[in-house]
Parts: sequence; structure tokens; C-alpha cells
Amino acid sequence: MSNKKIKELKNLSKDEMASRIRDNGANLFKAKMQQKTGQLKDTASLTRMRKEIARLKTLQTQQAAKR
Repeated sequence: MSNKKIKELKNLSKDEMASRIRDNGANLFKAKMQQKTGQLKDTASLTRMRKEIARLKTLQTQQAAKR
């Protein structure tokens, strides 16, 4: 992931970050269901989504520790 993307994520508000985590979680669930039914073409997207959620949760924790 590029530094530009990480800097963009760091500038998100608490509500925006929570919203992105929730949306990414829903997308991950849908992708897992597609994988189970054999409809998912890009299986690497599951890993990317999980890592994106982990990054967001890490940044959320760091922001909470600062305040």
C-alpha cells in the first residue's frame, strides 16, 4: 500500500473510519459468500480486504490512544 493511501486513511475522522470498517466488513462477507459458491474470480481480493480492515482498525486504535 502506498504512503499516500495511508496518509489519506490517517486523515479520516472517527465516524468515517468506523463507516469504512463496516462497509469493508460487509464487502468481505459478500466476497466470502461468492467464493463459497464458486462465483468469485479474484480470490486475492479477500486478502486485500482483510488487510484494509486491519489497517483501519490499527489506525482507529492509534487515534483513540492519542486522545
